[in-house]
Amino acid sequence: MNDWMQDVIDSLAQRTGLDPATLTLSSDEQRTILDVARVAAHSSGARINAPLLCYVLGVAAAQGAPLSATASIVHERDTEQAQ
Repeated sequence: MNDWMQDVIDSLAQRTGLDPATLTLSSDEQRTILDVARVAAHSSGARINAPLLCYVLGVAAAQGAPLSATASIVHERDTEQAQ
């Protein structure tokens, strides 16, 4: 993660009382989220869907759904629509 992201994570953690480690994304998580955002922006034809879908995946993750599983669903749907 770059310095800007780390600064935001640190600020969020400090102001919310959350552990910064729980907000930090691994390099695999970063790639997955950026890839899902790319799919949302390009497949839907509306770039605004990228951050909205990433938020939805975050809500799903907060409720216990693994990021890898939710990202797979997005990719499967994208593949089905392309056919």
